[in-house]
Amino acid sequence: MTLQLGIVLPTYNERGNLARLIARLDVALVGIGWEAIVVDDNSPDGTADEARGIAREDPRIRVLERIGRRGLSSAAIEGMCATAAPVVAVMDADHQHDPALLPAMLAAIESGEADLAYASRFAEGGSAAGLSSRHREKGSRIANRIANKVTGIELTDPMSGYFMLRSATLRQDAHRLSGVGFKILLDILATIPGPLRVREFPLRFAARAEGESKLDRTVVFEFLVGLYDKWLGKIIPTRFALFATIGGLGVFVHMAVLATVLAALGQQAEFGRWITAFDVGQTIAALTAMSFNFALNNALTYADKRLVGARAVLAGWLRFALTCSVGLLANIGVAALLVRMGFHQYPAALIGIVIGSVWNYALSSRFVWGRF
Repeated sequence: MTLQLGIVLPTYNERGNLARLIARLDVALVGIGWEAIVVDDNSPDGTADEARGIAREDPRIRVLERIGRRGLSSAAIEGMCATAAPVVAVMDADHQHDPALLPAMLAAIESGEADLAYASRFAEGGSAAGLSSRHREKGSRIANRIANKVTGIELTDPMSGYFMLRSATLRQDAHRLSGVGFKILLDILATIPGPLRVREFPLRFAARAEGESKLDRTVVFEFLVGLYDKWLGKIIPTRFALFATIGGLGVFVHMAVLATVLAALGQQAEFGRWITAFDVGQTIAALTAMSFNFALNNALTYADKRLVGARAVLAGWLRFALTCSVGLLANIGVAALLVRMGFHQYPAALIGIVIGSVWNYALSSRFVWGRF
């Protein structure tokens, strides 16, 4: 049977859902040549091994296991570029997306009726009952309104993760996609030039079958990051902008700690001939701000490479401290020197922070969240 449709299934800890989903696809796509590409982000529950086991019995199943990187959007892009099928779909593997919609969506694309077909929770006849809370449903509606403004296309659910389009259309502009965050459909709609003919299909969004949602509290942040990337990412690289923003927050932390220490010790206090209250305060403030920056960068800036587990986080913090040690020494040393030269304490501290930050970004990206 000629291959007509490639179905991309980005996964993370979906071992218990895969076999039943493949069985549902088999029932829904009778008479259609299809393959499923499981793109797994090295799930600790053995999802990739489960997929390989299924693939040994069913050659329509393929597995891409990604090591050292994470993210639903980037996984979807890699999967869509890996299929030879002329039409490609993306859907979740947790049974919240109904495979029964696939034949009608495929017919709309193959007939030329639409360039892109997607399943909408908020279209007439659809339902968002599977969302975990009313707060998430409300948040999805607000995000949809913002997304419509960004894309210039009025859709009832541009934040949907269940859609289909021609593979050639995707590959033509794949290099321009940001691959940031969870909302790959938004990325596609905002990137592919020219008005796309879009047809929506009402989706009754079901509850997750097994496991926990991949959408943690950083999903709103990643949505905003995706918007930034589309608007300004070509001017200032997104990851650098995030690192710098968190560094800016770290400045406030630094100054607050410095002020607290100086207030507690007395601004003119001295501890021996060479150590002043400012030296002590600057050291404590720099260490505190460094720890603050590490925690936020691990959770947000490097969410796709996030360190998890007490041992990995502690090792990451130690590497972060080591790579930032030269910047930290420059920070403290330059600031202390400027104070002794007559500069006011707070401007001197700011200059020290700027000098230290240059080193921090350059090496932490490489040696903390990258590869040696």
